[in-house]
Amino acid sequence: MFRLIAACFALVVVPFSLPASAEGFLSRLLNKPVPGGVAVLPVGDGAEAPRAFFQDKPVMVIREDGNRWIAIVGVPLTAKGSQQVQVQDATGTHQVGFEIGAKRYPEQHIRLKNDRMVNPLPEDNVRIEREMAAQARAYRTFTPGAPSNLMLDKPVNGPLSSAFGLRRFFNGEERAPHSGLDFAVPAGTPVKAPAAGRVILTGNLFFNGNTVFIDHGQGLISMVCHLSRIDVKEGDEVARGAVVGAVGSTGRATGPHMHWNVSLNDVRVDPAIFIGAFKR
Repeated sequence: MFRLIAACFALVVVPFSLPASAEGFLSRLLNKPVPGGVAVLPVGDGAEAPRAFFQDKPVMVIREDGNRWIAIVGVPLTAKGSQQVQVQDATGTHQVGFEIGAKRYPEQHIRLKNDRMVNPLPEDNVRIEREMAAQARAYRTFTPGAPSNLMLDKPVNGPLSSAFGLRRFFNGEERAPHSGLDFAVPAGTPVKAPAAGRVILTGNLFFNGNTVFIDHGQGLISMVCHLSRIDVKEGDEVARGAVVGAVGSTGRATGPHMHWNVSLNDVRVDPAIFIGAFKR
């Protein structure tokens, strides 16, 4: 649906270079072009919003400071080197290039009593595959409306207990890197929507436990999990700060905490960027 037919256009690669003095607030806040980060690219100043795509997936495009259009691109943890975003506007199609900077993520070793959360049984894997497919569909959601805010609120107020991107070892076995932030807060603490949006998936999932997905618009998706309870249902429109559940320790968890994912263009990125807490 969103594929570009490159043969119809002459593609020109335009390297991204913007003086710091020309950056707007969102660019200064969000532009962290590292693996697992966000790249903010100027993509035109015409009357109509251009369309942008990264790795064949649609990308958020919004006005910055009421002037130029910017693309806000989620960068995969595996990305490195030179990358290009394809832009379609009234003049045709061109590419805007950017470079991925270096960032090293440390390791985290976790001991779980329940070995099924490390090596699931065959019947568990059937459930896991079904749940992973539902989550993949949720992460691919792309609705046209711009998010109500991109300086997000933390879903809970409390100290961080695990950072984004950690290489994770459960009972000595390496698994997928940590895809969000963990907050160390007591069980029962209300969990709030970081921005307005629509609930697109809820449920009790094998690894995540009680889980809520919120679509904030243009591919910006929040996911909170390990909840003790869920207070919303699929299809609900939620305001910024609305309570969507409570902190718990369901799923693959060693104790009460709140896990928060942020996804852009179907790429899990560091939520710390959106709360002004990013560290190189």
